[in-house]
Amino acid sequence: MVSGNMFYRRKRSWRADDLVSRSTLQLLDFDDGSPPEYAWRRKLSSHANRLKEFNVTFREAIKMMRLGLRLWSYIREEASHGRKAPIDPFTRESDKPSASQGVPLGGMGSGSISRGFRGEFKHWQIIPGSCEMSPVMANQFSIFITRGGNKKYSSVLAPGQHDSLKKSSDDGISSWDWKLRGDRSTYHALFPRAWTVYDGEPDPELKVSCRQISPFIPHNYQESSLPTSVFVYTIVNTGKERAKVSLVMTWANSIGGLSHHSGGHINEPFIGENGVSGVLLHHKTANNNPPVTFAVAACENQNVNVTVLPAFGLSGESSITAREMWGTLIQDGCFDRDNFSAGPSIPSSLGDTVCAAVCASTWVEPHGRCTIVFSLAWSSPKVKFKKGNAYYRRYTKFYGTSPRSAINLVQDALMKYKHWEEEIDKWQSSILHDERLPEWYKVTVFNELYFLVAGGTVWIDSASLMVDTDEMLNSRIPEDSDSPLPDSTHKSAVPLIGFTPHIIDDRENVGKFLYLEGIEYFMWCTYDVHFYASFALLELFPKIELSVQRDFATAVLREDKSRVRFLADGTWGSRKVIGAVAHDLGAHDPWHELNAYNIHDTSRWKDLNPKFVLQVYRDFAATGDMSFGKDVWPAVCTAMEYMEQFDHDGDGMIENDGFPDQTYDAWTVRGVSAYCGCLWLAALQAAAALARSLGHHDYAERCMVKFAKSKPVFEAKLWNGSYFNYDSGTSYNSRSIHADQLAGQWYTASSGLPPLFDEGRIKCTLQKIFDYNVMRVKGGRMGAVNGMHPNGKVDETCMQSREIWTGVTYSLAATMLLHGMDNQAFTTAEGIFIAGWSEEGYGYWFQTPEAWTIDGHYRSLIYMRPLAIWAMQFALSPPRAILEAPKVNTMDRTSYISPSTLQFLQDSVRKMTPKNSCFGSNSLNCEC
Repeated sequence: MVSGNMFYRRKRSWRADDLVSRSTLQLLDFDDGSPPEYAWRRKLSSHANRLKEFNVTFREAIKMMRLGLRLWSYIREEASHGRKAPIDPFTRESDKPSASQGVPLGGMGSGSISRGFRGEFKHWQIIPGSCEMSPVMANQFSIFITRGGNKKYSSVLAPGQHDSLKKSSDDGISSWDWKLRGDRSTYHALFPRAWTVYDGEPDPELKVSCRQISPFIPHNYQESSLPTSVFVYTIVNTGKERAKVSLVMTWANSIGGLSHHSGGHINEPFIGENGVSGVLLHHKTANNNPPVTFAVAACENQNVNVTVLPAFGLSGESSITAREMWGTLIQDGCFDRDNFSAGPSIPSSLGDTVCAAVCASTWVEPHGRCTIVFSLAWSSPKVKFKKGNAYYRRYTKFYGTSPRSAINLVQDALMKYKHWEEEIDKWQSSILHDERLPEWYKVTVFNELYFLVAGGTVWIDSASLMVDTDEMLNSRIPEDSDSPLPDSTHKSAVPLIGFTPHIIDDRENVGKFLYLEGIEYFMWCTYDVHFYASFALLELFPKIELSVQRDFATAVLREDKSRVRFLADGTWGSRKVIGAVAHDLGAHDPWHELNAYNIHDTSRWKDLNPKFVLQVYRDFAATGDMSFGKDVWPAVCTAMEYMEQFDHDGDGMIENDGFPDQTYDAWTVRGVSAYCGCLWLAALQAAAALARSLGHHDYAERCMVKFAKSKPVFEAKLWNGSYFNYDSGTSYNSRSIHADQLAGQWYTASSGLPPLFDEGRIKCTLQKIFDYNVMRVKGGRMGAVNGMHPNGKVDETCMQSREIWTGVTYSLAATMLLHGMDNQAFTTAEGIFIAGWSEEGYGYWFQTPEAWTIDGHYRSLIYMRPLAIWAMQFALSPPRAILEAPKVNTMDRTSYISPSTLQFLQDSVRKMTPKNSCFGSNSLNCEC
């Protein structure tokens, strides 16, 4: 798939010893305390600049005015019912986004907490669909050091540069010592781990590394669902005096925002097994959301002593204040051991914030070393959606539904984190040690996976799908019980979008999985975007990918006649039409109420059905799972038949209907289009290949007949000698160079199918896109702009034509890799790294947006589509099943068509073949 001498760019990114002295790295090089060779890096003193959001132009605003008015009315209506609209461009967070993100905590689907590179815990997504962006500044690690009885150092291990710390005389956290400047401290990220190295801060003779580890382990469907993280502190004393070091983790009883002010929260100390002890923080959520219990713990051993302060407050009205807590640690370096017998605290009052602290203390000899390990877990067993349905999360299958399972989670995390790291190392090593790959790619391909944790993912246990909804919500399982879920043999009162017992039985035992399109676009598993992102799931968690595909396959056969108003034109229609692939799995009642998206009528979109067929065949080819192919086959047939209505003139090629009827939902398309037409050709070939594999040879011939009929139509109407026109219309942008025009060929090549077009024509098109959409935008340092006029000017027809879509750029790069254009591929993708991840860029690390403009203004942070970088890895290392599959060349395709039909098609093709071409041995020297 990829040539051997790949990459002409092999410049260095940030080496560890560029930011940390080599001697410090050597000192920390025990117990994995030293950061890896390849990682994303920042100094803690780096400025976290505010991010700049895009603005529509005056012309775009006028054009979308009616849509805006309808959307505003719809948002207000949803808010009156206590619900969030799927798309809300009018509401802005009070805490404006900044370039401060880092590796998130926890596994997938159990709620997530992000942690900024400077140490703040933020972006709380414990409640499905809710993202509290502001940091809870009481959540910190702090250090206290005593040497020789008179030398003392104390500081929060984070720079004190935050608005909430401006006061200096109260009893809250601003009374703590915020002495860390951060210029000698660095952050190193390689998802799912991160290292923070404090090189002599605050004690010049102490080297400290904090390693953050979460259980994100490919192909491990148990531990990857766990809501827990570990923080391993490696400490080296370079001084001549023995040092007493106390590390303290403080935690507020909160899930972000103002939830800690709602009252009724209780903290409780605990002593667990294997030396693990800490505090449980039982959080009573507002608005009738399910409760959450946090566990903050440390591991005691012969060298480390653990003590706790179960409860302290942030105001002078508290029995123990944050100021008093800090003073105790400065004086004693620990808390009273009797605190473990204090029992549960009294429930917090309305408006109060109750916090807890866990302290781990040790003596470090001169030139000695020590390790201290903390763990955080959160138990939020029940997922409750706004329209009533509730389920148990995946991790409850292994830990039960009791809030006290948080204790077992932190205990297991502290006992198993070394094993997790071994598995993570095995997974990452082949990519990290591949000398052909540029360093920026090695770093970014792993760090873009942050979205599978921080993208609002929900992963539920399949047993709860079969439980009557009311029975589950009203079941008499005690909150402190470890009882199993209700008997899964009961049938659901609300059938899960028509699941048959055969499919809902969850033969793969992976439950059901949801992830958001983005934190600003509240829709689960948005399918036109999943088309790009799904390579990550297929590569790392293929059983989850097949589960999502089964969900959509079932939805294809479902009908929902409830009336929905489509906001773009104000018309009304059915929520879900039989045969149409769902745009998404819903918002407030996923799986039951599909298609939360209501801007356009997606039953008239031209890309969703072909994308479904293409993804099904790719997954089938990659996994070789025959049962999956058989399960989804009826939906594939139905989806293909549904598309027949869009062939308006009977020539075999579908036409677009003069509105934005595809994933570019602000960019109008007329007639035959490069994007949708190419997807249709690819889907015909994929459906035929799947049919042959399943023994349906007559169906395969029908698909190939239609393919042979429609391909020359596509080429005659769109090929202009160097690329395919945007569409066959007569508008000013019809000849635009669309960066995504070969999306169908991308999937064809990824699935091991014969190319849709002559190889020279494919390469000519890709070179044209590279020369214009990539290199004519800031010299290739931003990615590929969606639309470019042949005169070299950006297509400003609409908001989306002038944007650079990060995920589309990655998929374009993957297509280039699949066709041997390695240098162009990595130059193209590197633009996303430079603009989004590099220090000279715009600050979008760990929050990669859907799009940015050529001046760097973003749209929709923390977005699903950039996971498409794993399509590049898929191209670099295709699955064995695809590599070893029998190859079908272009000529062999005719063997699936009867002789008489073939002769008729050949005659037709000769009449329709365009004269201008890009074929020949020197195909890249085309008329561009």
